[in-house]
Amino acid sequence: MIVVTGGTGKLGSQIVQRLQGLVPAEQIGVSVRDVGRAGDLGVRVRRGDFGDPQSLAEAFEGASQVLIVSANETGGKAVESHVTAIEAAVAAGAGRILYTSHQGAAEDSLFAPMPDHAATEAHLAKVGTPFTVLRNGFYASTVPQLLGAALETGELVAPADGPVSWTAHADLAEAAAIILASDGSFEGPTPPLTAPVALDLTDAARILSELTGRTIRRVVADDEEWVTSLTGHGVPAPQAQMLLGMFHASRRGEFAEVSPELERLLGRPATPLRSVLAEAIEAAA
Repeated sequence: MIVVTGGTGKLGSQIVQRLQGLVPAEQIGVSVRDVGRAGDLGVRVRRGDFGDPQSLAEAFEGASQVLIVSANETGGKAVESHVTAIEAAVAAGAGRILYTSHQGAAEDSLFAPMPDHAATEAHLAKVGTPFTVLRNGFYASTVPQLLGAALETGELVAPADGPVSWTAHADLAEAAAIILASDGSFEGPTPPLTAPVALDLTDAARILSELTGRTIRRVVADDEEWVTSLTGHGVPAPQAQMLLGMFHASRRGEFAEVSPELERLLGRPATPLRSVLAEAIEAAA
């Protein structure tokens, strides 16, 4: 049985959906914190909370593979959650453990989630169970969140950035399902699973201009002024500083690497940022 954690999340739910087209539904299980939110997924659903090892033991029962979708938090708590899930998968006798990491995973990254991924990868490599680390590209859905009022004002205001391999959730979910269904097609970290090009926010402004037929100008904001603007609009200061770290990391080129591996797995072109922005414009209309 293949067990996917976070089965109701944005990535996990799409992985489960894709898996059902590749393996029989009775061979799929999901681990979710709130069973009531799972609805009718058509697969085995069990409660599994990273903060409750006993619940994970039950959720992972009978698993041949466990895919641990990274927690939506940062710092020591995130690593602790991942380690708990890894240990539960080992105890359940899983033959392979997979983890959704990031192409920028590194101890010295300037973006807070990346050292967490690196620490999780390091622990996973020590447990002795075969493992696969999915080195996912940066989620393209982040870009619409960075636009601010650009569609209204004609100005995309954000700190200085660098090229990023913006990659769609749907593509990464499909790739994860393919890798799970192939059982052992990768040992250790995968090549970067990314869109074929890396783009910055100047590129995003250009694409927005083409899609809307009006000029969207990229405006580089001062780092601290941008953070102050965020906190002034109710964003907690620690979160604002973490987001600033993303810009610092992109300036250093941490997310600029691209690879053909994702498109090879999918057997088709990856979803371009243009398509993600077009959906965002349509949703905002």
